[in-house]
Amino acid sequence: MIATMEEMNAHIASLTKVFDEKILGQDGKRHIVLCGGTGCLSSHSEEIKNRFETVIKEKGIEDKVTVNLVGCFGFCSQGPFVKIYPEDTLYRMVKIEDVDEIVETDLLDNKIVERLLYVEPTTNEKKIKQDDILFYKKQRRVALHGCGVINPEDINEALGMGGYQGLKRALTMTRQEVIDEVLKAGLRGRGGGGFPSGKKWQFAYNQDSDEKYVVCNGDEGDPGAFMDRSILEGNPLAVIEGMVIAGYAIGASNGYFYVRAEYPTALKRLRIAIKQAEELGLLGNHILGTSFSFRCHIRLGAGAFVCGEETALLHSIEGKRGMPRPRPPFPAVSGLWGKPTIVNNVETLACVPFILREGSEEFAKVGTENSKGTKVFALGGNVNNVGLVEVPMGTTLRELIFDIGGGIPNGKKFKAIQTGGPSGGCLTEEYLDEPIDFDNLVAKGSMMGSGGAIVMDEDTCMVDVAKFYLEFICDESCGKCTPCRIGTKRMLEILTKITEGKGEMSDLDELEELSETVQTNSLCALGQTSANPVNSTLQHFRDEYIAHIVDKKCPAHVCKNLMEYHIDKDKCIGCGLCARNCPVHCIKEIDYKPEGHKCNSMAIDTSECIKCGLCMSNCRFKAIEKR
Repeated sequence: MIATMEEMNAHIASLTKVFDEKILGQDGKRHIVLCGGTGCLSSHSEEIKNRFETVIKEKGIEDKVTVNLVGCFGFCSQGPFVKIYPEDTLYRMVKIEDVDEIVETDLLDNKIVERLLYVEPTTNEKKIKQDDILFYKKQRRVALHGCGVINPEDINEALGMGGYQGLKRALTMTRQEVIDEVLKAGLRGRGGGGFPSGKKWQFAYNQDSDEKYVVCNGDEGDPGAFMDRSILEGNPLAVIEGMVIAGYAIGASNGYFYVRAEYPTALKRLRIAIKQAEELGLLGNHILGTSFSFRCHIRLGAGAFVCGEETALLHSIEGKRGMPRPRPPFPAVSGLWGKPTIVNNVETLACVPFILREGSEEFAKVGTENSKGTKVFALGGNVNNVGLVEVPMGTTLRELIFDIGGGIPNGKKFKAIQTGGPSGGCLTEEYLDEPIDFDNLVAKGSMMGSGGAIVMDEDTCMVDVAKFYLEFICDESCGKCTPCRIGTKRMLEILTKITEGKGEMSDLDELEELSETVQTNSLCALGQTSANPVNSTLQHFRDEYIAHIVDKKCPAHVCKNLMEYHIDKDKCIGCGLCARNCPVHCIKEIDYKPEGHKCNSMAIDTSECIKCGLCMSNCRFKAIEKR
């Protein structure tokens, strides 16, 4: 139990020494850490950990080697990862059957298992250490501090890597001084809106109330987004610390984590971190011997995307249906149970300890004039290096996609990147050298949002992309306001009509009119931004819409009703594999023998074809193509 600031200083000093000795190898041991993020857990990283423990025990070296699961390494397409300290050797795509070789070769013979090293695709050079890999070189971890390094279920490791140093400093300052520090840092909300966090805190601090609340928005619902989940899984104590600092700053004594139930690993580790902090006296009454008391609570979200909107989220915590309400009053004035409440997302709160620990100047020296610090992105889609990246604000889209992301697979041409999820828009090649920040992306017709970044190549149909996001919005609309409930449905009907080859040119005018109506009149940001994917694809890829409507063709060969499968009779060897796999038996032999072959070629009866694609996926000679 840590009761005073002096005890805290002594405890952290001893833990920091232990942690540093572990990383540097000064304790005389080898330390194995495995990625314990959801992605790698689904690829058996926990089973790999168990196998390491078994083999290490069999070899009689359990007193010389430790094994731990840590948070997300970020490089998801190369996981599961195994890192060995103090050498800092990084092995990727490790399987259970690789464990014995790693123990025998690396731990016992002190030789590197070269076949498990990452190979840089541009140079074919093997990389031993994580920091030497291009994917990591342009990254800077602030919100992801400790993720991939510490055991998230051991509070002592988090404390040994700087945990609670920010709160310790905050408790020596006045509440206004803490708010001023956040204001000077220029921290803006990482949940999508980009509102200055310090201003939100100031509004709540200025309210005279017997009770105030801090709410952490962990209801991450964008398709392909996993930033908040990874932070909660990798270093939950940092988010708790950020919440406690925010609570101290505005005069709150209770905080609520609102996390979707689909994040079981994050919830498990968050609960463990809260329990351990309470046991140490870092949560609860009279924290570190001061008059300040604060407690954390957890509420589960049921997966409603609209509950990412702060007023809908507050209604859900209160036990009501998650639906937004008009603002003002804003939550900072009248929020949870009518009391002043600040709502910050996971990434925002994870940045707060850094600001108080290292100082506002250190945070603000990274980024652009109006967007300070770093931003975490979930980089996915048609890109070689899929994963979680944290880059300084001002990093260009080109650096994100081609340097960190490794470019487009199979030599395909870059087409667009969708930032901000369903609320964002598509940015094309002409914007690749634009710096990433809150205001710049909005000016270009998209938005940063919570950090989803989906890369699309030349084989992507942009009409289909707009349709996909509208389907998501229609499913997730709470239905409270008419413009969103009906307007988005009408837009989806038009997009479906176009992708089915039944569109008319007048549909484009109707889409634009509906978009403006929904944006202008919807109650919350879900409806107000729902038309962004439609507007951006209409602006940059209008020719694709026209091709669907006028030519009745999908240029990317994606929309089923507008494409056909054909067999190149000169490439076909007549093996019949396609015909045997056709579920409707529409592939027949024709009277044509290609030069050099004894069998007749095959042909597809397009009037009977259901366009399932099985013929193309089964053809070993690439004789089948989409037109």
